[in-house]
Amino acid sequence: MEIISEINNAKLELREWRRYLHQIPETAFEEVQTAGFVAQKLKEFGLEVHEKIAETGVVGILRKGTGNKSIGFRADMDALPIEEKNRFSYTSRNPGKMHACGHDGHTVMLLAAARHLALYGKFDGTISFIFQPAEENEGGARRMIQEGLFEKFPVNAVYGLHNYPGLEVGKAAVRTGGIMASFDTFDLKITGVGTHGAMPHKGIDPIVVGAEVVGALQKIVSRATDPLLPIVLSVTRFQAGTTYNIIPESARLAGSVRLTTPELLGQIEKKFKQICQGVCQAHGAKVDITYEHRYPPVVNTPDETNLAVKAANLVLSDENVDTNCPPLMGSEDFAWLMTSTPGSYILLGNGKGDKGGVMPHNPQYDFNDELLPVGASYWIRLAEMSLTF
Repeated sequence: MEIISEINNAKLELREWRRYLHQIPETAFEEVQTAGFVAQKLKEFGLEVHEKIAETGVVGILRKGTGNKSIGFRADMDALPIEEKNRFSYTSRNPGKMHACGHDGHTVMLLAAARHLALYGKFDGTISFIFQPAEENEGGARRMIQEGLFEKFPVNAVYGLHNYPGLEVGKAAVRTGGIMASFDTFDLKITGVGTHGAMPHKGIDPIVVGAEVVGALQKIVSRATDPLLPIVLSVTRFQAGTTYNIIPESARLAGSVRLTTPELLGQIEKKFKQICQGVCQAHGAKVDITYEHRYPPVVNTPDETNLAVKAANLVLSDENVDTNCPPLMGSEDFAWLMTSTPGSYILLGNGKGDKGGVMPHNPQYDFNDELLPVGASYWIRLAEMSLTF
């Protein structure tokens, strides 16, 4: 690996920053301490700092030279509502909250790049360092867009990254096209007729109807879409009843739909509703459907992905950058930033086994500090390649 020397020399300091942030996890739109730390650092580095975008978002602006081109680099700041089970010295101080996805590391890597580029950066143009709140479920990127992020700070391209447990530190994965799936959510209320558990024929059992709905919905994946296109439909909640001898009046189901092909979004929603309504109608039950498009898929554009690959190659070498990785069915609200500008999203190896291999959203996850200088060096090389003199 070709880690930038100044970044490598600062790795202990970067680790201290990251572990401090790990101790103060804050969930969606509550990232007050984290945002304060970010804003203070950016000011120390001499950047123009804008705060309270989408409540707790921070943007740092760095200009050099006379070029008109501008790029955006984004890091997410929020934590998850999970009780941490790690027992090291820097575990969460906030009960029921933890950095279980590595956003503490993402924040520090971008801060390190901002400082280096302010001091030593050789580029011609403007960089917007975007520190985003509420990536997990709440669509903080969408809020920033709605509040005029790119009208206030226009960019020609936007870039993001995420740590990738299971892939060795020093390796990266990316692809042109869909790399992360959309995130649609659904809530169903199936209403039947309650009755005694010994007399099911006197009512309409919403549990039986709901079970048929669960099975029928899987036909969307197996029979209603091209089998070569990735799609996952998961019913993740099924709630009904209170005791042994009562068939309840209603049942509630919820879950998500994920796909990497934007053109399918409307088609899947239509088929979903047809199945739910048809199954329930066949049994004489009623159904109320709430279907929401939370995040679109992340679709990497060709030119920007080529630049991202070249920057990764400079840091990691060609053989360590997979340029045709399979798409991931997890979602990322970075996709909202790419609805109005081209961009690319890359995955950087967080390690294997006990050293960085625990999957995100696990109470024993921890960001691997060995990745900090790698990610910071990637950002720096990408900035210099994107904004050449």
